[in-house]
Amino acid sequence: MMAEATPRSENPWKQLSVPVQDAGTLRQEAIEAHHDHLVIEIETSEGPLGTTLRAVYDGNDVELFQEKLNERIQGHDREIERMCNYHYQGFIDSVRELQQVGGDATGLKKEIKHLDGELHKSCDPLLNIGDKLIKSRKVQKNITQAIENLSLCLPVLEMYGKLQEQMSNKRYYPALKTLEQLEHTYLPRVMTHRFSQTMAEAIPKLRQQIKEASMSQLKDFLESIRKHATKIGEVAMRHAAEQNNMDPTIAKKRVKKRRAPPPPNPFTGEVEHTPPPIALTDDEEEDELSAQDLVDFSPVYRCLHIYTVLGDRDKFETYYRQQRWKQARLSLQPPQNMHESIEAFRKYFHDVVGFFVVEDHILHTTQGLVTRSYMDELWETAVEKMSATLRSAAARLVTRPNWTSEQSCKIASLMLEIKKLIVLFCHTLKGYGFSVGRLLELLLEMRDRYSEILSEQWVEVFNEIFAEDNYTPICCETEEEYTVLISQFPYVDKTLQEAAFPRRFPFSQFVPSIFNQVKEYINACLKFSADLHLSHTEIDDMIRKSANQLLTRTLGGCLSSLIKRPNLSLLQLIQISINMNYLERACPHLEAYISSITGAEKDSVHIARLHGTSMFKDARSDAEQHIYQQLNKKIDEFMDLAAYDWTLAEPKGHASSYIMDLMAFLQSIFMSFTNLPVFHEDCTGYIDKVAKTACMSACQHIASRLMAFLLDNDIRQLTIGALQQFNLDIMQCEQFAESEPVPGSNDGTLQMAFCDLRQLLDLFINWDWSVYLADFGKQQARYLRVHRHTAVSLLEKLNNADKKKNNLFTSLKKNERDKKKLVDTVLKQLRGLENGTTPQG
Repeated sequence: MMAEATPRSENPWKQLSVPVQDAGTLRQEAIEAHHDHLVIEIETSEGPLGTTLRAVYDGNDVELFQEKLNERIQGHDREIERMCNYHYQGFIDSVRELQQVGGDATGLKKEIKHLDGELHKSCDPLLNIGDKLIKSRKVQKNITQAIENLSLCLPVLEMYGKLQEQMSNKRYYPALKTLEQLEHTYLPRVMTHRFSQTMAEAIPKLRQQIKEASMSQLKDFLESIRKHATKIGEVAMRHAAEQNNMDPTIAKKRVKKRRAPPPPNPFTGEVEHTPPPIALTDDEEEDELSAQDLVDFSPVYRCLHIYTVLGDRDKFETYYRQQRWKQARLSLQPPQNMHESIEAFRKYFHDVVGFFVVEDHILHTTQGLVTRSYMDELWETAVEKMSATLRSAAARLVTRPNWTSEQSCKIASLMLEIKKLIVLFCHTLKGYGFSVGRLLELLLEMRDRYSEILSEQWVEVFNEIFAEDNYTPICCETEEEYTVLISQFPYVDKTLQEAAFPRRFPFSQFVPSIFNQVKEYINACLKFSADLHLSHTEIDDMIRKSANQLLTRTLGGCLSSLIKRPNLSLLQLIQISINMNYLERACPHLEAYISSITGAEKDSVHIARLHGTSMFKDARSDAEQHIYQQLNKKIDEFMDLAAYDWTLAEPKGHASSYIMDLMAFLQSIFMSFTNLPVFHEDCTGYIDKVAKTACMSACQHIASRLMAFLLDNDIRQLTIGALQQFNLDIMQCEQFAESEPVPGSNDGTLQMAFCDLRQLLDLFINWDWSVYLADFGKQQARYLRVHRHTAVSLLEKLNNADKKKNNLFTSLKKNERDKKKLVDTVLKQLRGLENGTTPQG
């Protein structure tokens, strides 16, 4: 068996190839199955093919897939061809049958058309008869409906005709009633008819026509009261003047106005003619006039009623108030250049009064058209506007440039007339229930304006008095002249009363003149306070305030200008100073005069004092100061003639010529002070005081100018010889001070003015530096008045002079070297005092 088995054995490699071929077959089959699957997926998919195509390309068998795809396409093509071949004969048979049916349909259509024509021919007569029957029935129905509708429409048309007739006759109120009946009673019955709609649409237009007609009458009313407001205000103010015991001519205008013609009847449209009035005089006619006589108020009542019925009362009230607001603004608008004429002010006040009289009448004769709150608001606005207007007018009166005396008087008179008008205006409207407190306060402001105008007027008065005065004491030759002067100015002097004529007063003519003019000013201010219903104390305070303004501002300014006049001599300035004393003493008499005319004597505890006393004191001091300034100015003229040679080696031996002239001038001046003609003991002491003060001021001024010469920065060099020459001038001044130029001036006060110069010159001329340095800072030092800086300045100037004159030969002189060394030593020690070091001898 082994032998038989061996020959049957095969090649082992050949046995392995069979499975290998089976694996390749399987792989090929798998690929084909996969491609079949992809083809089926492409055929059946309705969505995107991106995933399928990506699988084709990822398999790297694109060509095999294309072959498979082509095979499938070819298979489908063969299937389609087989199907077409199978059904082709049936399709041909169906087309033939369809063509046969079309022919039968055409024949049937012709038969139907023929039958329809025959039917129309047989039915036409029947249709015509039916149409005629229908039309007859419609006509019969329309006639019946027309009869019924006409029976409903005739009353409506009659009512509409009646409305048109009333409208054409301008019977607006009956027309309004007819319109209401037509709209609410008759038109609802015929609302199915077209003409009713036309009527319904016309009803608002008719209402609007009635409203417009009544509004036109209202506008005529507003125009009428605007035109006659001035006359209404004039009559109202005239009656108020009579009731308050004021002059009725304040409110009277010379321009005559005609009575307004009666308006047409709004219901009949006819003008009712009244018989001409009986001719009256102007006064009788104004007594008869009233607001109702001048203006017919029926249009406003009628228009108000119509708008109320139509439901537009609020609109009417708004319109009426708006128009009256506009008219109020027109009435409150001042005329151009109102400040130039009292007639312009009078017309302005008449317009405002007329406006509010009419509004007050409407307030009390209608219900709600004009309310109290509306009136209060309107009045507040009017008060603000009037206050601003009157303030502006008063300011323009006060600020007029280049016043003359006559113009100033006219303006003051105009201010008084304006005040009277304002007072009467307040009385008039207060009688109608309006608050006039703010306008009365405005009068107090105008009082200040009035005082300013008077002050400007009195400036010229005072300046004229100053210009006419001769600035010499008054001399009365006769008893009559003396009596007149004593009655004008409160001056009592028993010695003067017992003296023989001619009698001389210590003051000049402008003292009584100024006193009387101040009283005139007070009387003018008092006129403005009349009819203001102020207490005696209030009037007294007002007058005193105005008087203080006159004294401090007006008279004080005039006196200041007078004192500063360059052409006044010293004697005239002294007389002005004396006059100030007596005006100052007269101030209590002015206060007593104010109390007597205002009736406030019992309340004297509460009254203010006049400021005239302090003002006259200031004016006197100003005059005295001006005396001193004038004297110092004259001294400066002499001092400007000084021509010192500061490098002088030796003094000239006599004082400078300008100093000699100056001393002679001062001697003559103060001699004239002493020899003034004095007619009253009170003046003697005052003149001596002024003379002493003037002499002391002159010495101090001379000393300050001389010290300024030494300390002048322009002077770089100074010699001992020049100081010795300067010392001679100082000695002349000291001799003048010791000579008692004014009686009672020998107490050494005049010499003290030159004490600084004397110590300074003694220190340098005597070269007493050891004493100066030893006593420096002590209260009892001999050279206490010599300031260290002054000494250093003069030493430096001396040192500069020595440096200039030193040369090669003088520098070899021992005495010159010693002197220079000494100066340097003193300078060093003086500068050491500045640094706080102790001086060494």
